[in-house]
Amino acid sequence: MSIYIMLLGVFILFFLIIKLKLNTFFSLVIVSVIVGLLLGIPYTKLPGIIEQGIGDQVGHLIIIFGLGSMLGMLISDSGAGISIANTFTKRIGRKYIVWAVVLTSFIIGLALFFEVGLVILLPIIFVIAEELNVAFLYLALPMAVSLNVAHSFLPPHPAPTAVAEILGAPIGHVILLGILAAIPVAILMGPIYNHYLKKIYPKVYRKNIEITALGNIKTTKTEGKIPRFSTSILTATMPLILIIVATIFKYILPATNPFNIFIQFIGNADIAMIISLLIAIYTLGIAQKAPMKSIGLTMETAIKQISMMLLIIGGAGAFKQVLISGGVSKDVSALFINSNFPILIAAWIIPAALHFCLGSTTVAALTGAGLVAPLVASSAINSALMVLAVGAGSVFCDHVNGAGFWMIKQYFGLSLKETLLTWTILSMAMSVTGLIIVLLLSLFF
Repeated sequence: MSIYIMLLGVFILFFLIIKLKLNTFFSLVIVSVIVGLLLGIPYTKLPGIIEQGIGDQVGHLIIIFGLGSMLGMLISDSGAGISIANTFTKRIGRKYIVWAVVLTSFIIGLALFFEVGLVILLPIIFVIAEELNVAFLYLALPMAVSLNVAHSFLPPHPAPTAVAEILGAPIGHVILLGILAAIPVAILMGPIYNHYLKKIYPKVYRKNIEITALGNIKTTKTEGKIPRFSTSILTATMPLILIIVATIFKYILPATNPFNIFIQFIGNADIAMIISLLIAIYTLGIAQKAPMKSIGLTMETAIKQISMMLLIIGGAGAFKQVLISGGVSKDVSALFINSNFPILIAAWIIPAALHFCLGSTTVAALTGAGLVAPLVASSAINSALMVLAVGAGSVFCDHVNGAGFWMIKQYFGLSLKETLLTWTILSMAMSVTGLIIVLLLSLFF
């Protein structure tokens, strides 16, 4: 019954946003209240659950998105984005730029959370697209796929790492098989899928667009010199450098080592963004003779641009929390736990159903892993492949109840319908492709 209520909530949300043109954040909150009441959540607890959902969702994103937006705007206004784009386009050229974006995003995705990768890469991708006169989505979509694949399949990201622990899979095996699975998924669902989508749905491949969440990104420098490429790329990738260094030291030094403790501190995503922004203020602002008033105005403008996006993501968090508190995950689990599906299929389909209903990749992965864990002990299936099957299922059908859906919509400048027809379908194809590759790997490992 709760699954039907969830579907009703999604239908109401579509009606409010598409038909009535109601504000997206307000629509999400309204639907959260309606669905919460229909699921039998007590009146007295519902407001707290909605607040919890918004807080949990936005709480860990507000520093990353806020500081990341400021960093991106400084990169844009200083001309650093132009410097990076000019160098990339000259050395790589138009023909191979998509493949370069996929490779770069995949490598970055090994160390960064999906949302951090988006914040860092999108301003640069935007300028490169303008420089080459190609549609922004032509580069942005493969980039998002690469980040998402790395985030879902490979440790040290939290979800696959936690799933590996639950299923008792050696991390080294998960990483090795994860790379073998992730690379073909990134290629098939990135450049190749992108190529055919452009032919089938050319409307979304727009050029010279304005994206509110990214702000007024400069693609030409009208006055003054642009920063050197070395300064620009080092500043833009500083969060990546700090996080990668911390990740490496995490595995080579004892957790109690004082130096390692310090490195883990500066490699925390929030702290890394703070340090990177301070460096950017100097290298792209003060060192370029920009007045502090101008730097402050740039940072203030950046915050204003992402305010609505943060509210929308918070609204999606409220909807997700209502579904979780209303017991939807229990009903989904009950549907599949006693099924006769082959083990790898079960390890995929349970988190896939959970993600479709709840909108949370992490919740889908961890809950799904907990449900299939008893099957691992009685099976000869490689436990690392089970981890990958769970990871593939946990990204299935990213739609309106997930924060990632709204990030893509706002950052890519798409309408609700366009996001459903591009990202939602792509996430389904990516998930199914991941399962197929895992099944093929099971023939050899």
